[in-house]
Amino acid sequence: MFQKRKVGSVLTAALATGALVAVSFAGPAYAGGGKGPGHGNGGGGHGHGHGNPASKSASEILRKAVSADGITKHLQALQDIADANGGNRAAGTPGHVASADYMEAKLKRAGYTTWRQPFSYTKSIVDTAALEQVSPNPLAYGYLVDFVEASNASEGDVTAPVQAVDVNLTGDRASTSGCEASDFAGFTAGNIALVQRGTCDFRVKSDNALAAGAVGVIIFNQGNASETEDRSALFAGTLGDTIFSLPVATTTFALGEQLATTAGAEVRLAFDAHEETINTFNLLADSRGNANETVVVGGHLDGVLEGPGINDNGSGTASILETALQMSKKNLTPKNKVRFAFWSGEEDGLLGSNYYVEQLTDAEIQQHALNLNFDMVGSPNAVRFVYDGDGDAFGTEGPAGSDVIEDTFNEYFASQGLATAPTEFDGRSDYFAFIENGIPAGGLFTGAEGIKSAEQAAIFGGTAGEPYDPCYHAACDDINNIDPVVMGQMADAIAHSTATFAEVKTKKQGGKGHGKGHHYTDRWDHKGPRGNR
Repeated sequence: MFQKRKVGSVLTAALATGALVAVSFAGPAYAGGGKGPGHGNGGGGHGHGHGNPASKSASEILRKAVSADGITKHLQALQDIADANGGNRAAGTPGHVASADYMEAKLKRAGYTTWRQPFSYTKSIVDTAALEQVSPNPLAYGYLVDFVEASNASEGDVTAPVQAVDVNLTGDRASTSGCEASDFAGFTAGNIALVQRGTCDFRVKSDNALAAGAVGVIIFNQGNASETEDRSALFAGTLGDTIFSLPVATTTFALGEQLATTAGAEVRLAFDAHEETINTFNLLADSRGNANETVVVGGHLDGVLEGPGINDNGSGTASILETALQMSKKNLTPKNKVRFAFWSGEEDGLLGSNYYVEQLTDAEIQQHALNLNFDMVGSPNAVRFVYDGDGDAFGTEGPAGSDVIEDTFNEYFASQGLATAPTEFDGRSDYFAFIENGIPAGGLFTGAEGIKSAEQAAIFGGTAGEPYDPCYHAACDDINNIDPVVMGQMADAIAHSTATFAEVKTKKQGGKGHGKGHHYTDRWDHKGPRGNR
């Protein structure tokens, strides 16, 4: 999953069924099904039908065929590929190419029409990232562990005394540090300003520091209590949409506290990078079906340089692959064209999915019924998150029809006795280009670096106060960084939604939605849930 963070003009992200919808594919209409005890896929549930067992919905057939064991075999293949290619599967590397080769070979053998969509982009590679205490005691701090550059900061290499600005290290640690120009009264020009997270934008703090004569800025985490975010850990900060003229680092609360309480602390703060051209491609595979109702089922195949990327996003792409393979094996021919998409360049800024949508003409966008996005579906401290398509939880709704996608997931999980929680369309994954161009979208997510709350732990299990994925964007995101029970549950929902929307006919109207896209009626011809709930 892309973490939105870009530094200066050159530093880039180093960290960016029981109650079923009745569907039928070409051939016999599958009926029956109903809520029953969950089994297989780690409890994800293939409901025991209450009707004629020979009359099953396409969703039931596909869910029964898609298993956590089958997906895990693909994940092991991706792990082996990473191991053989420098430990990662990042875009533009041999590890990504080998991952796509693996996926494409299986899809071709299953009878899909596959194609690669090449594209290139410029990526900034960090050459120097240093934060070190020069005096009174030499100490080097870890990049991506203790500190990281702030988005849209400048390159630079400065050594100077650190001066804390209106920080609060006690009690609730409420802080307005650096938010007012008056906070810098008495600040010594030529020093590095140490400010605490809290209240105002990081750009405001940094602008005030610059006006006071600072040569660099260190912003440390606030250290206060939060149920949704670790306010002590390393965090990624942004300085807005324009380049700020000083080097700026964000750090942990512990490091900020240490610097603030060390008399005579002098530090070196340095960032430098160079640009490289990344040549890569999206992998796409098409089923038969009506191209005027194309359903894009996608996730990103690339990972970060720091690790194998097995949860992020081997879990999503392996689940998509297994769904495609089993759909073919069970001879389920969709009415709508299903396009299985394996994006590249996601970790560098959602670049592959953006490129895909950018290449579509207005007429081709009209042919896209919806996008289902699956990014991180096996987190070890998971929550079953469903994207908030109608915006009732976070206020950011997707194009009309996104609400139906959200309802479909929630109704499915409810039919299995599994709780869900909404997650925001925050622009951090590959649905973004679709919703920006009027194409309805939705999907599933089990959590990244966010912190599980006590309330979430009571509902979903796991450990409160810990990240959903403690190995997010790290070397330990390997084959052991997967909860197979949760992944099986999510895989059933992926199979169900793919089967469902391969059948649904959208009601297109004249005119356009926002962007280049179209809009839909408030609800589709969407047959409601049946069975016990």
